[in-house]
Amino acid sequence: MSEAQPASDQRLFFLLQRAAHRLRTVADRRCLAAAGVTTAQLGALFAVRDQPGITQRELAHALGLRESGVTALVVRLAKADLVARRPHPREHRAVVLELTDGGAAALRAAQPEIERFNGELRGLLGDQGFTRTAAALHALAHWES
Repeated sequence: MSEAQPASDQRLFFLLQRAAHRLRTVADRRCLAAAGVTTAQLGALFAVRDQPGITQRELAHALGLRESGVTALVVRLAKADLVARRPHPREHRAVVLELTDGGAAALRAAQPEIERFNGELRGLLGDQGFTRTAAALHALAHWES
């Protein structure tokens, strides 16, 4: 079911959006089946794991999302017992997020699927192409125009 694109196709923004949508759809399906979480939820879980005591504001910044979007995401994660919200030790209106045992289990369950997905992308792009694409996408994700 592949659609061939002409080599001269220069609609990079369109192609990036289309590729992102396709990748997210496939990855969400696989991660939901493997671990019961979406890629957006996995991103939040990784950030909470890697930055213990992260606030919702810091999580929004880490994920490149608005705080309002992160609030709904954190509510879903807390209801699923994947993260716990605790009062911030110094800021009375803020909360800090901690990974629960359930969140850690979801990350472990998703890891084989993440590795399989990355392996398929490496097969498609080659090792060097994978590394270069990852670096280019990182630069684009942090681009300030």
